[in-house]
Order: sequence, then C-alpha cells, then structure tokens
Amino acid sequence: MTSESTVASAVSGTPAGAVAAGSAPATDSTSATEPLVRVEGLRKSFGSHEVLRNIDLEVMPGEVVTIIGASGSGKSTLLRCINLLETPDAGHVWFHGQDLAGARTNVNALREHIGMVFQGFNLFNNMNVLDNCTLAPVTLKKMTKAEAEKVALRHLSEVGMDAFAKADVSTLSGGQKQRVAIARALCMSPEIMLFDEPTSALDPEIVGEVLEAMRQLAADGMTMVVVTHEMAFAKGVSDRVVFMDQGVVLEQGSPAEIFGAPKHARTREFLSRYLDDRAGAGE
Repeated sequence: MTSESTVASAVSGTPAGAVAAGSAPATDSTSATEPLVRVEGLRKSFGSHEVLRNIDLEVMPGEVVTIIGASGSGKSTLLRCINLLETPDAGHVWFHGQDLAGARTNVNALREHIGMVFQGFNLFNNMNVLDNCTLAPVTLKKMTKAEAEKVALRHLSEVGMDAFAKADVSTLSGGQKQRVAIARALCMSPEIMLFDEPTSALDPEIVGEVLEAMRQLAADGMTMVVVTHEMAFAKGVSDRVVFMDQGVVLEQGSPAEIFGAPKHARTREFLSRYLDDRAGAGE
C-alpha cells in the first residue's frame, strides 16, 4: 500500500517523511487584492555559494508570473523555496498570509494547494495515466476512486490526454508525460501552479504541445509562476516578467516593459539574442 507521505513526496518531489506537524494554511483568508504568495528577504546558500540574496516577490491571485534569467541565476531555487522543497536560510514565504516556515505548518497539507510541475515529470512509471492522476486525490483528499477518476478525466481532457487514460506511462512521449503531469497537479485543485522549466527536457518539436496546455491554464485564470527559457511564452502569456541575475531580482515589469524597454544592461544583454531574432524576423 502506498503511504500518504510517499504519495506527497512523489507529487512534490521532496523526500518521503519530510513533513512538519501542525495546521494547514488558512486558504480562505486571502482576497483578490492581497498577494496569494509573498516572498520577503529570502536567502539561500549551498555551502559557501549564496544562490538567493534577499529576494522580495509577490504573486497576486490569477496572475501569471514568469521568471527568466541565465542558468545559475537562482530561478529554480526560488521556485523550490516557495514550495519548501528547499528550506530558506533566512526570510519568509507567505501563502494566504501564513508563514510557510512556521513551526505549525503542515507541509503536505500545504502542497494540496500548490501544484508543482517539474522538468522530469515525476510520474509513477508502474501505473497507467489515470492511476497516476487519481492516486493523490484518493490518498490525500480521501476522494472515492469514482470521484477521482471523473476529476482526472476532466483534467486529462483539458490537456488533450484523455484518450491515453489507460496507457502505461512508459509508452508516452516526453510531451505527453508532461501534459499528464500538469493534469495530475490539477487533480488536487491547486490555487497556484509552479512550473520549473517544464519544457527544458523535451525535444523541440513537442515543446509547443506543453506550452499550449499552459496557455490554456493561464486563459482559465490559474495563478502561475513559471521558470522558463521560452521567451515567446513569457512575452505572450505573462502578466509580469521577473528577470533574475546572480541571485537577485534585477528587474521586473510587464512583458512590454521587460521585452520592449529593459532598464538594466544585464537584462538587455540576456535578451539580446531573442530581441535580435525577433527583429530579424520583421516583428
């Protein structure tokens, strides 16, 4: 039998048993005018290497925030700190006004409200698609199998994977696996979705199918934080773009501001290839 901690760890990517005791976040207390997530003074080091340096960031309900920057700038570490897959050395991450690092925070209960999609899918290869999507709702939310399957088929349909419900995960392409991973996260009815470079492990010809599923989520009003190198997605879908460099948020703004008139030379340097490509295409 699969334990609750095993299911939670597989879905979240954290070691089984890494669960703080106590109450879950009070998820009914945030209004549309208050941040759903607020990061304040966040710092994180690995050994002597300081990866995050005093990060402040807010994410409003219904907002799509993309985080861009060079490899090693701290993007994925920031995302993992929001979900407590990495423990910050200093600072705070607030979700619905509750400090996630607080002594009474139940991390597994928290992750029922925060969906996470990884580079490497994190699917159970010994289960079919439908069972991957129903396992967490049945185990953690105590849904009946019939209820969980109804929800799962709806979300699989949304990402174009309902025809593969009975397929073995091992037979799927990378793009299909990632769409199943998105559907699985949605089956927990999250209030926010975190995407950690979800297309970086995919062949270029199948990246589009995953990005289209994400575009539809954004159109449906899902709150999203996306770490990505897909600049066209960042420009076309984001409400706000955050540029990180060497562990700090160097600048942030609307896509028009960041892609049209970046303030910092480092931002312009990072975007130069994308901007040059667009100019060469006559856009």
